[in-house]
Amino acid sequence: MFYPEELVEEIRIKNDIVDVIGSYVKLQKKGGSHMGLCPFHNEKSPSFSVSSSKQMYHCFGCGVGGNVFTFIMEYENYTFVETIKYLAGKAGINLPEVEYSEEAKKQAGLKNRLLEINKEAAKYYYYQLKSNRGQAAYEYLKNRALSAETIKKFGLGFSNKTGDDLYQYLKHLGYEDSILKEAGLFSFDEKKKVYDKFWNRVMFPIMDVNNRVIGFGGRVMGEGTPKYLNSPETKLFDKSRNLYGLNFARIARRPNILICEGYMDVIALHQAGFTNAVASLGTAFTGLQANLLKRYTGEVLLTYDSDEAGTKAALRAIPILKEAGLTVKVIDMKPYKDPDEFIKALGADEFTKRIESARNSFLFEIDVLEKEYDLNDPEAKTRFFNEVAKKLLIFTEEIERNIYTQTVADKYLIGFENLKKLVNRYGAQLIGGQVPRSKESGVEGKRKNVPEDGMKQSQKILLTWLIEDTRIFDKIQGIIKPEDFTEELYKEVAQMVFEQYKTEHTVTPAKIINRFESKEEQNETASLFNMSMNHEMSDMEREKALNETVLRIKKNSLDLQSKMAIENNDILALQSIIKEQADLQKLHISLHDG
Repeated sequence: MFYPEELVEEIRIKNDIVDVIGSYVKLQKKGGSHMGLCPFHNEKSPSFSVSSSKQMYHCFGCGVGGNVFTFIMEYENYTFVETIKYLAGKAGINLPEVEYSEEAKKQAGLKNRLLEINKEAAKYYYYQLKSNRGQAAYEYLKNRALSAETIKKFGLGFSNKTGDDLYQYLKHLGYEDSILKEAGLFSFDEKKKVYDKFWNRVMFPIMDVNNRVIGFGGRVMGEGTPKYLNSPETKLFDKSRNLYGLNFARIARRPNILICEGYMDVIALHQAGFTNAVASLGTAFTGLQANLLKRYTGEVLLTYDSDEAGTKAALRAIPILKEAGLTVKVIDMKPYKDPDEFIKALGADEFTKRIESARNSFLFEIDVLEKEYDLNDPEAKTRFFNEVAKKLLIFTEEIERNIYTQTVADKYLIGFENLKKLVNRYGAQLIGGQVPRSKESGVEGKRKNVPEDGMKQSQKILLTWLIEDTRIFDKIQGIIKPEDFTEELYKEVAQMVFEQYKTEHTVTPAKIINRFESKEEQNETASLFNMSMNHEMSDMEREKALNETVLRIKKNSLDLQSKMAIENNDILALQSIIKEQADLQKLHISLHDG
């Protein structure tokens, strides 16, 4: 940190989170919290909760959460230091001049220096595109029907055929080799020769949501390989955590976001007016990208290529997006391969019609599955319906499952009751512990995750209880320890919670959030303290629920320890664990005794 922890905490305390957020978002008191429309994603019903007692916010819709610092950083696009200065000014606190060590200066400045290098590289590539040497690349982009305005908006450029001209340019600006090695733009060989990683390529600057260049993609001119080349992982660039075009799409104010396969698809869609298009960066779609999208929308439309590879990519992305809580639809672009071809052939109005008729993702999966079977063959048709029945089990709500069952039954002219019986039969196998093997891993994978998700829920509930009722610390002393939380982040947070209670005899969740740097960890930490609790439970019901939660967590912890002891042939540890397991049978925590 740039400032002492005590000073940071004083600034946080003097900026009440309800007052600060209330100056940005209209909040209404509801029970013990204040509710409003989330400023980080589009919604019609308030799901954004701000707690005065916890000094935290949490959105039950998109999952974003944190304290007063993280809110200002996210909303105003401030750095932590800028946020500290802003909130200190609001509270009338004078900040001291801080002297930094050389190492601290070096670390603090590294990312900024890399951002400077990327910005200069993007400017250089853009200049080269407009020069005589970039004429062929410029013609290529014009032939792809891109306007000069679009080329400028996306900062498209060209990397020359010569081997080190970008390197020489950046050296001329005063950047030393030690920092250039970190940029991911150059190759340094054993003979101390340096080569530009990108040469003879049309260049696509990759920007983060704050419009800062964090990496590049390059499309080769001619027949070279690979056709597309991305920057390697750097301190700025992580392909799994970013999406091309999201810096524009997040402010498009559309009800959904379009996901494409490539840069040119995104650019073509933006030029045609669909400014809500993004693309993954040459890697398989990831959960981190899905969670990133969840911050800005509740619905995504897949516009992947209509060939076999694109279909497979869509099938892989659908469960990941659904797991993040997003509604997913699939756009049919046939007879064209991708959005770029479609727009050129039929125009924006026709693409709008395809958006409006986008296919429900589950029904799209059924359509793809159907192609694997000859429905004129009774045997193949029977196998198809069995696979469909297994897939219908992903819907855990009976009403939703029945609606989809009815839709499938109507399409394939099979009686609703017949298909429902088949679904129920496989459902009974699940309850009985027999997992029906589906050709898609969805049903099997979902079943495997049930116990883990249940345990996560229990651990979240206990952490929320601990901060809301600190009496419980004394009740579970000697029973539950931070090590009993099996998720790594939960365990780390639990250690902070227990330590804070031990030293301060209170727990301040907002203070704990300060210990994490990444937005993902801050969001998840906030969610650990915001489990929905039924505050209308009677004392007896609350006590019963607490006992069941503690027992579940401890039993899970001991089971894992027991397996490890067996694997390590540790007899003494196993004996101790067996005794603890026996003692659990007598466990009873009372909330009424002293």
